[in-house]
Amino acid sequence: MSATMRAQRFYADSKTIAVEEVPIPEPGPGEVLVKVAFCGICHSDLSLINGTFPAQVPVVTQGHEASGTIAKLGPGVTGWAEGDRVVVAAGRPCLGCVNCLRGDLSNCLRIRLMAFAYDGAWAQYTVAQAFGLTRVPDNVPLEQAAILADAVSTPFGAVVRTGQVGIGESVGVWGVGGIGTHIVQLARLVGAAPIIAVDIKPAVLQRALELGADHAFDARDESLRDKIIEVTGGRGVDVAFDAVGVAQTFDQALAALTVGGRLVGVGMSADAPTIGPTSLFNLTKRQVRGHLGYQNADIGTLANLVSLGRLDLHRSISDIVPLDDVAAGIEKLERADGDPIRILVAP
Repeated sequence: MSATMRAQRFYADSKTIAVEEVPIPEPGPGEVLVKVAFCGICHSDLSLINGTFPAQVPVVTQGHEASGTIAKLGPGVTGWAEGDRVVVAAGRPCLGCVNCLRGDLSNCLRIRLMAFAYDGAWAQYTVAQAFGLTRVPDNVPLEQAAILADAVSTPFGAVVRTGQVGIGESVGVWGVGGIGTHIVQLARLVGAAPIIAVDIKPAVLQRALELGADHAFDARDESLRDKIIEVTGGRGVDVAFDAVGVAQTFDQALAALTVGGRLVGVGMSADAPTIGPTSLFNLTKRQVRGHLGYQNADIGTLANLVSLGRLDLHRSISDIVPLDDVAAGIEKLERADGDPIRILVAP
């Protein structure tokens, strides 16, 4: 192994990126060095570049949806071997806050996010904590395994944990791109019915129908709410997912809820929507819940579902670009060229 590797670097002061030669990191105690096979390009990566998300460090390697093979074990690591196929967790608990000390690592109060607070995986190698790794079954392609680390696990957490979608409950999904597409698939997997996809692009709505939605409506349709009421038997949806995070989608999703329904915010922006008059909000007993991320165990659950053929992600990989062309991949996602679900970087 050489002493250096290729890695993308984001410079916070100029908001620019470059692919450079940097030293290969050395795994410390309890860590492993992972040879990256694939790493997804996520909208949150774009948000760091354009300044929507504030930079946490002056220079960082981006990319937080990574799969690969273990290249080296750090001191004290057991249960893993070089060559093991793994998915890397996209965050590190601080291990010192009140929640961490009581064992609630998934709700760490000072969670450090990969590619924001420390170097990510748009690189040939990345360092990961061994206890955050997930083993990838042999029959699961590593390109599909990579997106389990956010693009699929975040929707899983939103559907199963935050939204608490039950069998037979109606679901609406606003925005069926990279996150929303997987919300549709996972809502169907847990037995939601009917599932309603809402977007502005005909091709995206057609894809949502093919991947599990029962109905697909244009968000610009003035009769949208009436159509949702009709297909839900006059009730409205039990759970609405806003996978976009702008004021318009939030407002539409909230208005579509049945009495006692739950709105789960997954998409993020700088918009500041409101719940409207508190009298109406309280009378209808609606709930608004924010969602972020997943628990590490979710990745293993999803890998097993893919391995058993219960969850089909073959259409989720829209394109793969080499590391040196990461800027082109970022631009393609930003333009929504071809309505990608996920674009991957292959170092």
